[in-house]
Amino acid sequence: MSTGVKAYAAVDLGASSGRVMVGRVGPDSVELTEAHRFPNRPVRLPEGLRWDILALYGGVLDGLRAAGTHCADGPLASVGIDSWAVDYGLLDADGALLGNPAHYRDARTEGVAEKVWATVPAAELYAATGLQHAPFNTLYQLTADRRTARFAHAARVLLVPDLLAYWLTGEQGTELTNASTTQLVDPRTRTWAYEVADRLGIDLALFAPLRQPGDPAGTLRPRVLAETGLRGPVPVTAVGSHDTASAVVAVPATGERFAYICTGTWSLAGLELSAPVLTEESRAANFTNELGLDGTVRYLRNIMGLWLLQECVRAWGEPDLGLLLREAATVPTLRSVVDAGDAAFLAPGRMPERIAEACRASGQPVPVTRAEVTRCILDSLALAHRRAVLDAARLADHPVDVVYLVGGGTRNALLCQLTADACGLPVVAGATEAAALGNVLVQARAHGLAGDLPALRRLLTRTQPLTRYTPRGDTGRWRAAEARLAAR
Repeated sequence: MSTGVKAYAAVDLGASSGRVMVGRVGPDSVELTEAHRFPNRPVRLPEGLRWDILALYGGVLDGLRAAGTHCADGPLASVGIDSWAVDYGLLDADGALLGNPAHYRDARTEGVAEKVWATVPAAELYAATGLQHAPFNTLYQLTADRRTARFAHAARVLLVPDLLAYWLTGEQGTELTNASTTQLVDPRTRTWAYEVADRLGIDLALFAPLRQPGDPAGTLRPRVLAETGLRGPVPVTAVGSHDTASAVVAVPATGERFAYICTGTWSLAGLELSAPVLTEESRAANFTNELGLDGTVRYLRNIMGLWLLQECVRAWGEPDLGLLLREAATVPTLRSVVDAGDAAFLAPGRMPERIAEACRASGQPVPVTRAEVTRCILDSLALAHRRAVLDAARLADHPVDVVYLVGGGTRNALLCQLTADACGLPVVAGATEAAALGNVLVQARAHGLAGDLPALRRLLTRTQPLTRYTPRGDTGRWRAAEARLAAR
């Protein structure tokens, strides 16, 4: 291994797959290699939709074993874990898991938010926690779980990446960026929102102590070393364990007047700020204030994202995606659009039919062919990206000159170009594996790589390929489509 270069394993878990990546980071180099990828298949049980957390843990162990084979010239310097947000496991007093964690798309939280608001009104909840309303927020999940027998036996709540870190190391903690998605953290103080929890009867002692990105999170247990074949000791480092927090670290920004869109199953579109925006107007616009690296706030809106297309592709029997996108590019722009943030599209199943029904109900041409449905989705996502970027800039009084797009959507050139057209701003597409890149950079900094967040980003701009999309035409048609959608 080159002088000054160390190897780090990034465990990066998404809603449909997991991966273990090996990052080799030095003062002037960042290289990322996929060691192992595995599916993430939720299971519908009689009690509801659940994550197969044991299969995920098995995939992590397999990935660490594979990572070891990619590091024949030296040991792993560290392991970091990031995943999707809000979901958690319940442990008993002996540290044993009490059932598979519930999936955020599970129906058990239906109507729970209204019950919470009866005690802490929605406006007060937002002013205290800054979190957008989503029916699956951890606060609502915990409220629903409190009625169950398993919750009565719970001694600890661990968010998904913290649960996996506990199994690897035997040490428990709650990483801050992910904790900030629970609706139980005050984004001003960057600690628990004790008054909110007290009013709702939630015992915050159920959570392990808060950790910051870069904090030590233990070392791999001897049994884990034996199973993976890794040479110990191998430390585990807390990273931005919410995958979006890690992805935002990997936004290749060179200034402050930028917006970002992290694309994948979800699109997370917004700004990086130094303080939260807790106004009533911000709440009404459904923006969230989540915490990021080095005291930053991720001020963003959740958009349904490529989930819409993923579900359609699944319903169509997995056709060739490249051909589908080429055909979609020939369909007229903005022929039909839907609200990509509508909770009506949250549940799996029948996505092509549900999109057609939404177009029919709003008096638009109904997409019939696969290409028409695909173009409807991509136009709708670009329109949602436009609304989120412009709304965020207005609500935060933060001008935007460029939009950085990272994550799986960077592979979709049509979506990138449509986003530039809709926003009327240049779009710079960066790392596809942005979460894994941000993960390894935080580890590297914790283990000797000098630099603040801007310095990490300068390293990325020097070492990672970037693609620039220039907006075509004016934004008049997009403004008109936005107005039509708002009027429905």
